[in-house]
Amino acid sequence: MQHLRSVWLFIGFILAYTTLLSAQNEYKYSYMPKKVYENQLFAVTIIAPGEEGKSNPQFTFDSSSETQPLFKKPLTVQNGPDSFYTFYFKASNVDIRIPKLFISSGNGEDSLESKTIFIKTLKQREDFCQVLAADMKLKNSQVSNYDEKSHIVTLSIEAFEANLEDMQLTNVQEAGVENLNRNNAKVEAEFYVVLPLEEKVLKFTYFNTIKKQYVFLEVPVVVADASVTTQSDLNPKEDSFEKLKKYTLISLVAFFLIMFLFRRDFFYLVFGVVSFITLLTLYIPHKKICVKQGASLYILPTQTSTVSTQIDQELDTMLLGERKGFQKVEYKEGIIGWIKNEDLCNN
Repeated sequence: MQHLRSVWLFIGFILAYTTLLSAQNEYKYSYMPKKVYENQLFAVTIIAPGEEGKSNPQFTFDSSSETQPLFKKPLTVQNGPDSFYTFYFKASNVDIRIPKLFISSGNGEDSLESKTIFIKTLKQREDFCQVLAADMKLKNSQVSNYDEKSHIVTLSIEAFEANLEDMQLTNVQEAGVENLNRNNAKVEAEFYVVLPLEEKVLKFTYFNTIKKQYVFLEVPVVVADASVTTQSDLNPKEDSFEKLKKYTLISLVAFFLIMFLFRRDFFYLVFGVVSFITLLTLYIPHKKICVKQGASLYILPTQTSTVSTQIDQELDTMLLGERKGFQKVEYKEGIIGWIKNEDLCNN
């Protein structure tokens, strides 16, 4: 009898241990929001307790559902013995149903039932740019003349869990998103907006989904002096600072040359040559290029950029800058943009 009891205790221990192991390898949602806002980008995370990243699971959401994650492969994070797999979804304006998830791993087949996430409506503001993000930063900005009545402001933006593709502003002549690149939660893009010349500051808000509040962003609308930023004399009126630099360098060259002639000290010759080279570098004219008639002038140097205007006749102009496959030029006074290399004259 004692022997039989020991056998049953051993079997019970084995069953309990097996059940514990099974429970440890069970997949489940560790994070699933109950509510999200319209157009919000949000995360859904699955945990595999005790997996230690050995099973290399394959995840497949029910293909019959229109709701699918932005990326098929999840963002994987290992925390001790537990593995976390995060997918990103984008909400619409109706309740979203996360489809049934099928999981295939070395431990066998598993599945997680579908879940419904309810949509909340965000109270709109006139200055809201329609972006919801966990964080949003302006990396840099550039302001250029667009035409005789307008400026164009280009913003380089970095955000997390953000719908940057929906960014827009009210009461502006033109705006758009270019060169958008998304890597799981992180997204980068360039946003351009055309503003009247009298606008001196660009202000707008985005909604921070962590803080649950609107956050203000502000950019001064100041056009940089083209003659300084491109080292070319686009502005016929040379400012006093440019004159001061020029005369100072000329004076230094003359001073070091005279000192070398009198002292015969190689030290003065070296500094004289350096000053002379600096003078040449600052004021050497830019290379001139020829642009074909009918070429498109792009706002940004990207393949998907908006065309601001067409070159109405063959144009000889100075090269202001280069970027992969594009040349920066001034078309008419104050109208600067990018043309493709293929639109250069053959000669």
